[in-house]
Amino acid sequence: MLGLATLARVAGEIRRDIAAAHARDPAARGVGPLEVLATWPGVQALLAHRVAHGLYDSGVPLAPRSIAMLSRAMTGIEIHPAARIGRGLFIDHGTGVVIGETAEVGHDVTLYQGVTLGGTGFATGKRHPTVGDNVTIGSGAKILGPVTLAHGAKVGANSVVLHDVPANATVVGNPGHAVRVDGRRPEGPDADWVHLPDPVADAMKSLGQRVSALERALAEATGREPEPAADVRPLRPVTGRNPAGG
Repeated sequence: MLGLATLARVAGEIRRDIAAAHARDPAARGVGPLEVLATWPGVQALLAHRVAHGLYDSGVPLAPRSIAMLSRAMTGIEIHPAARIGRGLFIDHGTGVVIGETAEVGHDVTLYQGVTLGGTGFATGKRHPTVGDNVTIGSGAKILGPVTLAHGAKVGANSVVLHDVPANATVVGNPGHAVRVDGRRPEGPDADWVHLPDPVADAMKSLGQRVSALERALAEATGREPEPAADVRPLRPVTGRNPAGG
């Protein structure tokens, strides 16, 4: 049952949650701890979850789900009372974040708005993701099923992850593909979402080059002039400084 040791542990977790907001949210720098606790929905949702999870583990009926429901209404963040959350989780903005019943979140994880750690189908048992330490998941990303995101993984905005992600990999696309960024394995919550590789666009470019080569070969064989190649223009620059300041 709840006691002094549990209250002391919750107080320590609150301090770490506030410290995580100060460390990873530029808007929180220079803001006092009480103001962060009172006005940051991600911190408030975690506080409510710490209480709900403690009650859930103690077998208290009704109260854990009621706390989770009220927290969702106030913050826009839904965390099932049974979900296991590690130290130093930071939920930036938070609206639309969903963390399912059997989800496990490691230490020093960063989630942006709209992230779903959800299940698939009607399976029983472990059906939600396991997120390792120091993982960063971008806005709108969906991690579905009992998959594992290993230490230091990064998931690009709006990616859909259906398979395990190795340590320090960056995942982009729908379905998600693990890629490397400039051969580096960046550590920490910062992510340059602007210059992430696009495997789908790369595949389309390769296909276009192949079609052009076949058209030239056909023109040589038939003696006709080849059709001019289509002008493929990049939608955005793939090199240069991160405009977000990273």
